[in-house]
Amino acid sequence: MPLMPWIVAAVAVVLVVALVVLWARNYRRVGPNQVLVISGRTSTVLDAEGRKQKVGYRLQVGGGTFVMPLMETAEVFPLEVFSISLRCPEVLTAQGVLISAEAQGQVKACGEEPLLHRAVENFLSKGSSGITYVAQEVLEGHMRGILGTLTVEEIYAQREEFARRVRLAAQEDFGRLGLDLVSFSLKDISDSQGYIAALGARRIAEVKRDATIAQAETERDAAINASQARKEGDVARLAAETELAEATRDFEVRRAQYQAAVNVQRAQADIAYDLERARLSEALKRQEYGVRLAEKELAAQLEEKEIARREKELEATVKRPAEAMAYQAKLEAETEAFQKELEAKGRAAGVRLEGASQAEALLARGKAEADAMRLKAEAWKQYSDAALAEMVIKALPDMARAVAEPLAKVDKIIMVGDADGAPKITGQVAAVLAQLPPVIENLTGLKLQDLIHKAKPEEKEKR
Repeated sequence: MPLMPWIVAAVAVVLVVALVVLWARNYRRVGPNQVLVISGRTSTVLDAEGRKQKVGYRLQVGGGTFVMPLMETAEVFPLEVFSISLRCPEVLTAQGVLISAEAQGQVKACGEEPLLHRAVENFLSKGSSGITYVAQEVLEGHMRGILGTLTVEEIYAQREEFARRVRLAAQEDFGRLGLDLVSFSLKDISDSQGYIAALGARRIAEVKRDATIAQAETERDAAINASQARKEGDVARLAAETELAEATRDFEVRRAQYQAAVNVQRAQADIAYDLERARLSEALKRQEYGVRLAEKELAAQLEEKEIARREKELEATVKRPAEAMAYQAKLEAETEAFQKELEAKGRAAGVRLEGASQAEALLARGKAEADAMRLKAEAWKQYSDAALAEMVIKALPDMARAVAEPLAKVDKIIMVGDADGAPKITGQVAAVLAQLPPVIENLTGLKLQDLIHKAKPEEKEKR
C-alpha cells in the first residue's frame, strides 16, 4: 500500500493544526476601555485638519484582531478615566494674598480619531502614569494662572466659575495631547496669614449683626403684626357682632311682619268665615222660608183642589142626581099630563089607542133620558177620585219646583265638614217632598197612595 497519500494527508493536517495554533496565538483581544496598537504595517489616517496621512500602525478599539507574526507587534493603550489630585501652595491672588488651593480632576485619552492617534503617539510608551503626570502639570499651571487673576472673595464665592475658567484654559493643551478633561472642581482654599479667617470673622460679625437686626426687625414686625392682627380681630369681631345684631334685627322685623301678615290673613279668614256663615245661615233661612211658603202654597192649592173636588163631588152626588130626578119627575109629570090629555082627547076623538102609543113613547124617552142623567151622575161621582188623583199628581212637580226654587237663587254654597254636603242637600229636598203625602192627607183627608191605586185599574180598563 503506498504511503504517499497518508503522508500528504498527515502533512495537511499538521499544517492546518499549525495554522490554527498560529492564528490562535496571534489573535489579540482587548476590552472596551482599551485600544490595541498594532505596529509594523502602514495605514492611512486623518489628522486634526482632516488631511490624510500614512502612519506605521493601526488601531483596534475594543474587540480583537489578528496580528501578523514576525511583521507586526501589538501593544495595549488604556482608555479608562484617571483621577488626579492638584495642590497649588503659596499662590498669589489678584490682591497679593498668598493662598493654597486644592482641586480634583479626571482625565482620559480621547477615544475618537484623530485625537486618539495623538494620545497614542504621546503616551503609548508612558502608559497611565505618563498621562496623569502630564495632565497634572498642565492643570496645575493653568490653575495657578487663573488664581492670580481672581480675588480671594471671588475664588471662594465663585468656585464653579473658577473651575469653568480652568477647564476652558486647559482645553486647548489637552486637545493637542489627545487627552480629555472629564471633570475639574476646586476642593478647598486656605492661607497662612489668616486672611480667609478674617473674612470669615467679618462675615460672621456681619451675619451676627444682620441676625440681630433681623431678629429685632422680626420681633418688631411680630409685635406690629400681632397688634395689627388683634386690631383686625377686634374689628372683625365687632363687625361680626354688628352683622349678627343687624341680622337679628332684620329677623325680628321680618318675623313681626310675617306675624302681622298672618294675623291679617287670619282676621280676614275669620271675617270671611263669619260672613260666609252668616250668608249660609241667611240662605238656609231663605230656604226654610221657601219651604214653609211652598208648604203654605201647596196647602192652599190642596185646599182649592179639595174645594173644587167637593164641589164636583156635590155636583156629581147631589146636584146632578137631583137634576136628573127633577127632570125625570118633570118628564113623568109631562108624560102623565100628556097621557091624560091624550086620553081625554082620545076619548073625545075616539083615538085612544093612538094617544096611548104616543104617551108610552114619550114616557120611554123620558125614562131613557133620566137613566142617562143618572148614569152620568154616577160617572161624575166615580170620576172625582181619579180626577183628584190626577190633579194631585200633576201638582207634585210644581210642589218640588217650589221646594227647590230657593236653591236655584243661591250663587254659591260652601260646605263645611265632610264631602257629603251636596248629597245631603238633594236628600233634604227629597225629604221635604216625601212629607207632602202626609200633609195632603192632613189637609184633605185623602190618601194619595189610595187615589193612585184607584186610578191604575181605570187606566188599565181604558187601555
